[in-house]
Amino acid sequence: MFDIERWQEIFDTIRKNKLRTFLTGLSVASGIFILVILLGFGQGMRNGIAEEFESDAATSVWVWAGTTSKEYKGLNPGRRIQFRNRDYKAVVNQLGTGIEHASQFAYIDSATTTYGDEALIYQVLGTSAELQPIENAAIHEGRFLNYLDEERRNKVAVIGKVIKKDVFDKVDTPIGETIEIGGVPFKIVGVFADRAGEQEEDRIFIPYTTAQLIFNGGDRLGNLIYMLPPRENFEDAVAQSVTFKNELRDYLNAAHTVAPDDESAVGIWNPMEEAKRFYTLSNNMKLFFWFVGICTIIAGVVGVSNIMLIVVKERTREIGIRKALGARPLEIVGMILHESVFITAMSGFAGLIFSMGLLELVGPHIEVDYVLNPSVNFNVALATVFVLVFAGAIAGFFPAWRAANIHVIDALRDE
Repeated sequence: MFDIERWQEIFDTIRKNKLRTFLTGLSVASGIFILVILLGFGQGMRNGIAEEFESDAATSVWVWAGTTSKEYKGLNPGRRIQFRNRDYKAVVNQLGTGIEHASQFAYIDSATTTYGDEALIYQVLGTSAELQPIENAAIHEGRFLNYLDEERRNKVAVIGKVIKKDVFDKVDTPIGETIEIGGVPFKIVGVFADRAGEQEEDRIFIPYTTAQLIFNGGDRLGNLIYMLPPRENFEDAVAQSVTFKNELRDYLNAAHTVAPDDESAVGIWNPMEEAKRFYTLSNNMKLFFWFVGICTIIAGVVGVSNIMLIVVKERTREIGIRKALGARPLEIVGMILHESVFITAMSGFAGLIFSMGLLELVGPHIEVDYVLNPSVNFNVALATVFVLVFAGAIAGFFPAWRAANIHVIDALRDE
């Protein structure tokens, strides 16, 4: 039942001790504020990590050729490994059940690229249609490379948005325009955008078969790229990628007569393993943030308990009079608990509102490596406040119990 006299007593006590109440509330509010900000930062790290690894398909595996570092079967170390079309096809045939998409890069090193009289200093790569889902490349205009381009060795090119902006700003669309690569004309058929940003949008893609035919590549390849199917949970995806990586290394080492323990001959980058390390780090930091935040909240709750002890001490004579007039112990406990819970709740909600508002205003504008849009689940933050209120009730209970057990004679004698 709403007791207006009880509320008047609480506000009278607060008015008489404004500074003390303010400092107590500030310690509680700051605890919630710090916890929410830390949790927001932890979530921002997870968002940033997810964004970083979504620039390319998270389940992709990238392979490049290196140099042997160990003698094996009579072959000296220092041999340069060279991938060829047969390696790419053999991996698909041998390990194909675990591959969703497969692509490759054929590097073009010495060819000059021009548009009219303008030299284009951009990387040109021979690749396949399968690269688009692996790179998460979105078509901005036109189309990407397709299978007919590879089969017919078409002289077509797909350019990144950065190249369109830098080179073709004076035409309505670069689609249909011609660039020359090594003196050979290529027709632009598409413009792509990459989720990784502009650093990935300054490349020119042509069919790898065309690149090998025109630029004396024979059947040489620079990179082999494979994308595994998605899994229902993160741990299964990591296990799948690690198994595939090991099988892939074993197969390529055997195909190129490389020692099984020579990791420099065939380089493999597995984003899922990197993601697992980062997620593990972010989870550990999240636990640390919870620990720091809870410790701060506990300090605030202890402050509330101490203040309530002081309140009981100051109001000992008043409590004695109340008991002499027939106040029951539960009424005395309720009086002290009411004030404790009120201060804790108001301070907790103030800290929650301020911290959530700050994250809402500032979070979307934070641009830091591996930190993106710090935010906190409102239900989690609200539940934390209710736990804080419960803790405030416990903090106030012990002073309230002490007040309820004061002997009337001793209380009336208190000065």
